[in-house]
Order: sequence, then C-alpha cells, then structure tokens
Amino acid sequence: MKTLVIGYGNLDRQDDGVAWHVLSKLMQEFGVEKPNDINIDFFNPKKDVHFLYQLQLLPELADELSDYDYAVFIDAHNGAMPSDVYFEQLSPIFTSSPLTHHLSANSLLSITNQIHHKYPKSILVSIRGFEFSFSQCLSSQTASLVSIAVEKIHEWMNNQGKD
Repeated sequence: MKTLVIGYGNLDRQDDGVAWHVLSKLMQEFGVEKPNDINIDFFNPKKDVHFLYQLQLLPELADELSDYDYAVFIDAHNGAMPSDVYFEQLSPIFTSSPLTHHLSANSLLSITNQIHHKYPKSILVSIRGFEFSFSQCLSSQTASLVSIAVEKIHEWMNNQGKD
C-alpha cells in the first residue's frame, strides 16, 4: 500500500521545523541517507513510501494526495494539544482559518475528497515546540520528542492493512 509521509513547518524557526527532523530520522530507519538540506522529496520504491517536506500544506497537494492509500502528516504545535507528541486520526473535514495562509491536514483531505472522491487513511503527528527563534537547531525539549514521534509513526505504518 502506497504511503505519503509529509512533514511541514519552517526549518529556520527552531522547533517549528521539528517535522523535518522527524522525517529525516524516519527516512534513515527506512535505509535512506539523512538529507543535507531542507529539500526532501524522495520515493522509496521498495517500501512504497514517499517522504516529502514542505513549508506549509497547499491545496495543490490534493492531486498528489489522491494517489496514496495512507498519509502521515507531521507538524509542530505550541502546547495547545493535549500531549507533547499528539497523535490523531484525520477526517476530510474542511475548517476555515483566520490565517489566510493556513491549511489544516483535515482541510487538505477534504479538498482531496471533493476533487477525487477519495482520500488516504491519515494521521497527524504533532510535536510540541518550545522555542521558535531563528535557528535550525531544535530546543533540547523538542529534540527529546523526535524519537517518540518516529516510533509512533513507525508503529502506525506497520499496523496498516492489518485491520
């Protein structure tokens, strides 16, 4: 089953870029070299997994998303979620945002479903950010959560198709 693992956030804003760090660690577990820069767009044909990193989710991703059976969305949060590593099953529900440049994973799934009449079974893994300065280095608190997030993603991916 074809899976898209998409991380998003601003790598230059410290913990907001935690998804890049999670994505690169997950890629290494799949036998892919750690990326040298922000550009991650790699398909592993042996595992049928596509790794992608974006600054933000865009409506244009709906076309690509429709080609997948499963999707994992990885993002940072600022403490508004109930746990430091928050795991949520997603549904195609469009929600408006007061920020014109913000598109949620649920909304992207909704757009995908509206256009293509299908969407991948999806989860959101959101990791707590503590510091959002101008840096590509994670705070020690957020860095300690990367392995936990990778483990949760790996576990979910391994259990797909076993329902």
